[in-house]
Amino acid sequence: MKKILPDLIAILAFVLLSFAYFFPADIEGRILFQHDTAAGAGAGQDAQEYLERTGERSRWTNSIFSGMPTYQMAPSYDSTKPVQVVEKAYRLFLPSYVMLTFIMMLGFYILMRAFGLSVWLSGLGSIIWGFSSYFFILIAAGHIWKFVTLAYIPPTIAGVVLAYRKKYLLGGILTALFIALQIQSNHIQMSYYFMFVILFFVGAYFEDAYRKKELPHFFKASAILAVAALIGVCANLSNLYHTYEYSKETMRGKSELKREGPAAQQTSSGLDRDYITQWSYGIGETLTFLVPNVKGGASIPIAESETAMKKANPMYGNIYSQLTQYFGDQPMTSGPVYVGAFVLFLFLLGCFIVKGPLKWALIGATVFSILLSWGRNFMGLTDFFIDYIPMYNKFRAVSSILVIAEFTIPLLAIFALKEVLSNPESLKLKENRTPLLVSLALTMGVALILAVMPEIFFSNYIPAQEMAALQQAIPGEQLSPLVANLEEVRKALVTSDAWRSFFVIAVGCAVLALYANRKLKASWVVAAITILCLVDMWSVNKRYLYDEQFVPKSQRVEAFRKTATDEAILQDTDLNYRVFNVSGNAFNENNTAYWHKSIGGYHAAKLRRYQEMIDHHISKEMQSVYQAIATAGGKMDSVDASKFRVLNMLNTKYFILPAGQQGQTVPIQNPYAYGNAWFVNKVMYVDNANEEINALDTILPTETAVVDVKFKEQLKGVTEGYKDSLSVIRLTAYEPNHLVYESSSTEAGVAVFSEIFYPGWRVTVDGQPVELARADYILRAMNIPAGKHIIEMSFDPQSLHTTEGIAYAALALLLVGVLVLVWTNRKRKTANEEK
Repeated sequence: MKKILPDLIAILAFVLLSFAYFFPADIEGRILFQHDTAAGAGAGQDAQEYLERTGERSRWTNSIFSGMPTYQMAPSYDSTKPVQVVEKAYRLFLPSYVMLTFIMMLGFYILMRAFGLSVWLSGLGSIIWGFSSYFFILIAAGHIWKFVTLAYIPPTIAGVVLAYRKKYLLGGILTALFIALQIQSNHIQMSYYFMFVILFFVGAYFEDAYRKKELPHFFKASAILAVAALIGVCANLSNLYHTYEYSKETMRGKSELKREGPAAQQTSSGLDRDYITQWSYGIGETLTFLVPNVKGGASIPIAESETAMKKANPMYGNIYSQLTQYFGDQPMTSGPVYVGAFVLFLFLLGCFIVKGPLKWALIGATVFSILLSWGRNFMGLTDFFIDYIPMYNKFRAVSSILVIAEFTIPLLAIFALKEVLSNPESLKLKENRTPLLVSLALTMGVALILAVMPEIFFSNYIPAQEMAALQQAIPGEQLSPLVANLEEVRKALVTSDAWRSFFVIAVGCAVLALYANRKLKASWVVAAITILCLVDMWSVNKRYLYDEQFVPKSQRVEAFRKTATDEAILQDTDLNYRVFNVSGNAFNENNTAYWHKSIGGYHAAKLRRYQEMIDHHISKEMQSVYQAIATAGGKMDSVDASKFRVLNMLNTKYFILPAGQQGQTVPIQNPYAYGNAWFVNKVMYVDNANEEINALDTILPTETAVVDVKFKEQLKGVTEGYKDSLSVIRLTAYEPNHLVYESSSTEAGVAVFSEIFYPGWRVTVDGQPVELARADYILRAMNIPAGKHIIEMSFDPQSLHTTEGIAYAALALLLVGVLVLVWTNRKRKTANEEK
């Protein structure tokens, strides 16, 4: 107990710091309820209701985008339950927000201890990692999956470190467990980025083993880690496999549309190049590592900054309530990546005084992440990775790769401090003139220049797009004084923060100078730097995540309060129909999805074909239907239904339109919706996706189905369908993942269903399996025999059951590894006692 007491004290300190940051919201039970949080709740309501009602999980929802799999909506599989038990224990059952900061620090602490660092240096490293600004910005934005994944990355790398330090079994178990926890947290992008970090580490350990002539040990550790990684991956195979399969059908998969002009320069597979690089960190913006407000901070009104408003002309008060503090290269931002001014100084010092291949790995990974974060500002490297590095084009917001630098900078900074504490002579100017002067110049010197003469770095404080908007809105003679004052206002944001960073580094250097001159003990140095960095980073984080943002839990319910419009629509007892809310941004909200099956929605991984339908048809029809209904005064019998045929084939039975200035809405019933299914007279086969999507401009979907020739066999080659007044198909039972229809027709024919086509849906006619075809670009179609039949569609992919079995086997292997570790440790302890 005495041996682990310092570790327990460190862990307790993490708990107290976490509680302190979120006080008093944590003890009052208040919550954050941001856009992404609300969107997730809205999108998941359909599946949640099904779970509560049946006790089973539906892998399909009709709540957003007319229907899509739930694989990326809080995915949960039975095989993850054992890991979730371990996860709850690891989190010490702490309240949600407290738990987040705690596990972020605890994971890095495990890594520090794996390197053999002291408790106190490990604690300092954990704090400067855990209080990096980006993590608190993630919490404020509701990006919890991303946060938790990042929290599990340092202990994963700790397993790698232990294995290469010849603690093979412990390293393997730690790696497998935290890879499993990472993947379960469901943000593959962060795990993918840190695969590059692990490769840098492996390269460093290979060089070290080669120098020491210990290559057999290196290969043994590598083999153990490969097995551990495989176990961690297999423990989440259900999630990974179905995410992979789903990704091929989403915006991250390959489009079948052939493009011309600039669009042809986009990626052949994966997200569009422009979309990938839309959030690219500016080259000059990288100075936020040192000075958080070097580009103004966050995209919040200038009027909210006391520092800025001290320089503001009062006559521009209304304008400054609309213009944002941020003036960088990104479309907008919730805040900068700030690693701590003095932490950055230690990192740069470490680039000189720390020895060994691991230093170069950390430097290389840092530079790597910075260059890739520049995205469209450094397109040579970005294009190479998009075109040639597997999976890189599956992820957007390249600026988020800076999480690598946020990891490597504090890690090398702690190694540097360790070197300083063990060798005070490294701080003497005589012995280390170049390292000290370069580190001071690149941090303290740059901060001083930004404080005194920021124009040396930045000549412009108004982005081109913002200037264009101002030029359109404000007469020329009034624009010049406004621009001049706006530049002064934003310059004040930069200079005030630059002075702040300057003094933080000055205080830190003063502490090191006292130690170098034997005026301060090592323990007091660590304590002083801990307090300095904590105060520095805490105060910056409070700009982006503060107590006033937390609201009572009741607001979660209020966000989805049922409106009079919702009440009116819900009176409709039809089993299945859709609603299109055109009163706002239909494709950036899920409030509609909370109550209805929505045509719109918000999700980062929607089906690609549906997005293409939005781009080619639905957006245009949305404009047309809004104007037509408004012109007709809401009288649908005066509206031309041919202007929104795609919306009709999606069974859009209701439109929600704005009414008044107070956010009120009104429901409009659409009598032209085609219903749940219909027979067609003709099947038109086309050769490619372009022909298929373009044909919807001219055909009438109730008469003609457009089908890609690749589905010709499924429809038995039928080109002339059959329907008459007696040909009927109707929905008789509905669940999100199970639909039952009754059909009746005098002759065989082709029916189209107003449901989204997706591989994995199985269909039977009178209990006999048949094949589905895709029609009208996104819908389901099938050949139905003459007579009366029962048609059932179900979504329960066999792959789910297969992957679950593999996952349980992987968990069993992990448990065996833990038992072997316990047994060997006990055996070793017994042997030592006998001696």
